[in-house]
Amino acid sequence: MNKLDWNQLQAFLETAETGTLSAAARKLGLTQPTLSRQVAAIEQSMGVTLFERVGRTMALTDTGLDLLEHARAMGAAAEALSLAATGRSQATGGVVSVSASDAVAAYLLPPMVRQLREQDPGIAIEVISSNALSDLQRREADIAIRHVKPTQPDLIARLIREATAYFYASQDWVNTHGHPRSAQEATHLSFVGSDRSGQFLGYLQQHGLPLSEANFSCYADHSVAHWELVRQGLGIGAMMEEIAQSTPGIVRVLDDVPPVRFPIWLVTHRELRTSRRIRVVFEALAQGLAGNGGQIREQLDAL
Repeated sequence: MNKLDWNQLQAFLETAETGTLSAAARKLGLTQPTLSRQVAAIEQSMGVTLFERVGRTMALTDTGLDLLEHARAMGAAAEALSLAATGRSQATGGVVSVSASDAVAAYLLPPMVRQLREQDPGIAIEVISSNALSDLQRREADIAIRHVKPTQPDLIARLIREATAYFYASQDWVNTHGHPRSAQEATHLSFVGSDRSGQFLGYLQQHGLPLSEANFSCYADHSVAHWELVRQGLGIGAMMEEIAQSTPGIVRVLDDVPPVRFPIWLVTHRELRTSRRIRVVFEALAQGLAGNGGQIREQLDAL
């Protein structure tokens, strides 16, 4: 490839990211035939096949996969150069997307988003509520809140803290069934399940609770629905300590059972840290998730 055509590179990247020519064309503001010609041109120029058609989607070939990360790095460098040249790298306006599990998105993020909006009204936060691990490399989100450490080498990850979850029930449930404190007392009590595959049951058993499927009164595979079922008195469930403490009518039970501990990681893509608004949101979330939201203003002023 003697001369790099950035339009063709962008066509390749967007087609790889979106998976279809039509979606890539819409994102770039091109007609589909124009985009298709650009993709064909970069393949011809490089002398390789980058995509295979699978139905309506464009699947990367092995060669395309090999070249994708290099193309992403080149595209990110070009974007960083453009931002620096126009001064927009220091601008705080724009949208920042944040991916988090449904419970974190519903209960922990909203007050942080409100505080961010008060401090930097030019930043709009897109909250992506998903229990799946958003792929930052595919730009599905700018920042992700995860409970496992990412393994991709080009991601920046900061361990915020170790969170704890305990077992809870509604006050009405406790009034009816009593206040169980030990794992043995839970044997004949009702729980709210998370799945019917046995995975959640297996986890509870490994945690020292002698339960069976007969203990589950109902199931919900999303944490917000799970928590609402607990709140309505359907049984015992686990929840992050800070969420439970802010929920009225909830009582901690199984006090003698050790807490569930899990890490909170804040993750972003390395090239995205060149954007000031990403840094602002990243640092604000780091402070908020660490429980130091009152110090966010000082952090933002320092950026």
